[in-house]
Amino acid sequence: MAETNIRPGATTPEPGAPPPAIGQKFKLVSYGATDVGRKRDHNEDSYLIDEEIGLFVVCDGMGGHAGGGTASRIAVETIDKTLRAARDSARNPFSRSAPLADSPVPDAVREAVEQACLAIFKAAQDDARLQGMGTTCSALVIHSGNAYVGHVGDSRVYLVRGDLIQQISEDHSLVNEQIKAGMITADEARNSRFKNIITRSVGFEEEVAVDVMGLALEPDDTFIICCDGLSNLVDDRTIRDAVRTLPIDQVPGKLVELANEAGGDDNITVIAVRAVAP
Repeated sequence: MAETNIRPGATTPEPGAPPPAIGQKFKLVSYGATDVGRKRDHNEDSYLIDEEIGLFVVCDGMGGHAGGGTASRIAVETIDKTLRAARDSARNPFSRSAPLADSPVPDAVREAVEQACLAIFKAAQDDARLQGMGTTCSALVIHSGNAYVGHVGDSRVYLVRGDLIQQISEDHSLVNEQIKAGMITADEARNSRFKNIITRSVGFEEEVAVDVMGLALEPDDTFIICCDGLSNLVDDRTIRDAVRTLPIDQVPGKLVELANEAGGDDNITVIAVRAVAP
């Protein structure tokens, strides 16, 4: 059973709650899908859609039948809880619009992933069955016309803008280190027996270095957040073509289908997020 956490769409705020932090410049349309694949007997992925605060997360857990799913679930729940608490605090990073370079949102995203790391590590210390668990994490926050990404591991965030697709996260993996060192090519990496070895994860240790980046949005920018169960089997051009040719609500399911058709050798999780000018 998939470890999935979804809060779909903007909801009516509770009495006294602050207004939604996003939506000043773009309407967000998002859909997600997850599947166990064709080779695994359980799903260790988790994903979260929280349009109210503009948060979208994919986590791919590791650490055995219990550990992987637990780690990814703790990660998405902690990131959501931490960012909501930040929004409700006196230092609310979503309270104002700021230039990309001056925004407090990236620090809030980094802190949320760091808190997830600590929560997973502590859970593993308290339960011997969970020791060694961890998860990848790709978290996207959209606020006031900008997109911010917090990233650890080899799940990915892609941006599709017009006819172009660009991977805006960097894989923390052994094969990516080999590519950067000139030891292997990208084609060789796709078939490497080391392609599932990651060099950084959330929760395996008490602390983790989180990559954080930001960019200014343009109308109809579409983000694909996915685990390596998709990116190892479906190439970038095919992902781009699905985004360009299908209604946004059909994109995650189609990409899951394509990964299964290509072998489905891992769990597959995809979120598609589009920024639509109001």
